Parts: sequence; C-alpha cells; structure tokens
Amino acid sequence: MILNLDFNSDVPIYTQIKEQIIKSIASGDLKLNESLPSVRNMAEEIGVNLHTVNKSYNLLKDEGYINIDRRKGAIVNNLPLDKKDENVEKIKSTLELLTAQSYLLGMSKEEFIDYSNKLFDKYGVKDYE
Repeated sequence: MILNLDFNSDVPIYTQIKEQIIKSIASGDLKLNESLPSVRNMAEEIGVNLHTVNKSYNLLKDEGYINIDRRKGAIVNNLPLDKKDENVEKIKSTLELLTAQSYLLGMSKEEFIDYSNKLFDKYGVKDYE
C-alpha cells in the first residue's frame, strides 16, 4: 500500500494515514475483506512509529471502516456503512466547515459543486436507498 505522507503538514500523520486509507477504500484500491498491512509492517514501510499506525487503525475501526481481528489483522469492512444519524451529522458538520473555508478562500459555489461532482464520479458514488 502506497501512502503519500507530508511530514511538514500541520495535519497529524495518523490523520493522514486514516484519510488515505478511507480514500483507498472509496476508490476501490482496497476491497471488501482485504487485509491492510500489519501495524508493524505499515510503520516500517512509511517510516513512522508503530503507535502512530495503531492510532490510525483504531480510529478506522471506531468509525466502522475496518475490523480488527487478533489473528487476521485489519480487514476492510462491508461498505457502504449503515446510514446512522450520527454519521450523517458528522458529515454535515464537516461539510459546513469545508463550505465556509471554500467561500473564505475564494472558491465560487459553482466551482465547489463542480469539484464535488467530480469527486463523486471519481469514487463511483451511487445513490443508496
């Protein structure tokens, strides 16, 4: 698994790992029931402390993206996740902040919507009932 980490970023490394794994799952690079590298192997591969990777994996587990089994390791969960009210509220909150930041940084509504549509296409997002 190839991760592109920015060690100079203000975004913590564990967050970068988590977000890139989520993107890999959404894009289909990581498939249902596919195993992620062990915490130790991932840490060695990307050159970080194993506690950093462990924190990322635990956050992914807590959010429902992966299951962690002592024998099998970290495995991609069945997706899409259940549409729970708490997940919807979290997404709405994140989207509100992102919209405000986009506005303050000069992105037009049309640019924002156009780019959002491109991302939906990139990840093959479908309407789920």
